[in-house]
Amino acid sequence: MAKEIPYKIYLTEAELPKAWYNVRADMKTDHRPILHPGTLKPVAAEDLTPVFCEELVKQELNSTDRYIEIPEEIRDFYKMYRPSPLVRAYCLEKALGTPAKIYYKYEGGNTSGSHKLNSAIAQAYYAKKQGLKGVTTETGAGQWGTAVSMACSYFGLDLRVYMVKVSYEQKPYRKAVMETYGAKIFASPSNTTEAGRKILAEFPDTTGSLGCAISEAVEAALTTEGYRYVLGSVLNQVLLHQSIIGLEAKTAMLKYDEYPDIVIGSAGGGSNLGGLMAPFMEDKLAGRRAPHFIAVEPASCPSMTRGKFAYDFCDTGKVTPLAKMYTLGSAFIPSANHAGGLRYHGMSPILSQLYHDGFLDEARAVEQTSVFDAAVQFARVEGILPAPESAHAIRVAIDEAIKCKESGEEKTILFGLTGTGYFDLSAYMAYNEGKMSDYIPTDEDLERGFASIPSLPGIQ
Repeated sequence: MAKEIPYKIYLTEAELPKAWYNVRADMKTDHRPILHPGTLKPVAAEDLTPVFCEELVKQELNSTDRYIEIPEEIRDFYKMYRPSPLVRAYCLEKALGTPAKIYYKYEGGNTSGSHKLNSAIAQAYYAKKQGLKGVTTETGAGQWGTAVSMACSYFGLDLRVYMVKVSYEQKPYRKAVMETYGAKIFASPSNTTEAGRKILAEFPDTTGSLGCAISEAVEAALTTEGYRYVLGSVLNQVLLHQSIIGLEAKTAMLKYDEYPDIVIGSAGGGSNLGGLMAPFMEDKLAGRRAPHFIAVEPASCPSMTRGKFAYDFCDTGKVTPLAKMYTLGSAFIPSANHAGGLRYHGMSPILSQLYHDGFLDEARAVEQTSVFDAAVQFARVEGILPAPESAHAIRVAIDEAIKCKESGEEKTILFGLTGTGYFDLSAYMAYNEGKMSDYIPTDEDLERGFASIPSLPGIQ
């Protein structure tokens, strides 16, 4: 007899993961090596340690260890807000009239309001353990900056945040939370770095991009004694830390003899999608039963659906290493009308390789007004106001559930609800007042970004 599934499934403390899962160890084709921007040779640890914490460099380059132990200090912090609930969306199922079973892994139950804290606390821990004074970072919508400010406050570290200018102006309350936790915030591009001044000289009216902010944060780390740089997505180390999301979700589902037919995640740089799908991807790579994986990205920043699989710089200032990834070009800057995060020009090298090889099954680009349609519908029936980023996954989860209604299939859908939208109310106001619009880059827009992708003869 099947177990009755509660609205919320929590793990016990004893069931919490004690190790992160490193999907690289099981990939059929490892992603192409990261290249030094000066020599174009694969980076070594000594190339990265001036920028990142030493232990994080080891994790970044680790392609062999399947599981990496979570230090006790990090697990103790996790206990303040983990395990996060796996929720059966009974009310949404009823509203849609679908035979599908819909689950979401809810990561918004902490002050930062998102999954970003899972990696922020790990990176801050390793910085403190190394004896550093502080760290620098960038942030788009502000969730990552908020999470790092909490983590740095906990460990007594200084923090400098370069926040994409359009978000800095749209989301003053995100800035207020970061400052409450002791962070210093700069609207990027700024006049405080050489990279920022160069970008402003060339594009004086720019609204900024994550690529710009990364350039500034990296420069600040390299030129300030006792500082290192931390990043909230894209990097292997971040996907490693975020695997705790999928590990918890899989354990919780198996407790009730459930397994997803479809796994859906919003895709910006790849942190939450990679974290949610990692242990299920392990099944697929091993030839076992596995879900259909869907990455959902904004139509205004379509790196997977319209980008090129190529070596590209990870930042606009071209000071960072080059990664083989799906990219729109480091010079691509999303439209200012784009309301949420998910504005990075590239995609995680891990996810890019899995997508290129067909293990990550599908990528979809969705328009902003459609995303907010889904966000409002979800908020009204499930009682949580989702972040715009999360609502991309909600949009496709609803679409898949409607397909099940039309076909009569009883599929099990799992998506990542990465955070709350309480700092995104200006976007909700624009939607509610009918002022929100969609923007889809033209081919000419994309070509301007593609023109910044370097030509590397002989390097594939």
